[in-house]
Amino acid sequence: MRCPFCGHMETRVTDSRDSDGQEAIRRRRVCVDCGRRFTTYEKVEEIPILVLKRNGGQEEFRREKMLNGLLRACTKRNVPLNLLEAAVEGIEADLRTAGVFEVTSERLGDMVMERLRDIDLVAYVRFASVYRQFESVAEFQAELERLAKGGVRQ
Repeated sequence: MRCPFCGHMETRVTDSRDSDGQEAIRRRRVCVDCGRRFTTYEKVEEIPILVLKRNGGQEEFRREKMLNGLLRACTKRNVPLNLLEAAVEGIEADLRTAGVFEVTSERLGDMVMERLRDIDLVAYVRFASVYRQFESVAEFQAELERLAKGGVRQ
């Protein structure tokens, strides 16, 4: 590690510990040449997850985009933000644990709906109406009936 003060290439680690979110390791270092101390953070570089869109395109998975969709579905609902953030983190963790680095937008939508159903049923119906692209009242009503029976459309 290069010293940020004198540029010397040799430093020594004096202390290592997990950072607050445990997503990185905090290391205290000292330069063997000038003796000054500094802190570095070491973080694992994750492989991006690609989302395969309905139109054939693809884009990188963005947590913010998914969270924004959940926030829109929960507009004027008393749903704590931490529940929505946990849902997004859980979905991403499930994908990474399964070793999935390409996922269809349909699968992501289904994963969101599974979690929303447990968080808030009104938000679930709002999200489903956009995600499933209901074109008639009958389709909307059929989804409500499935929900009332405890079933989920596959």
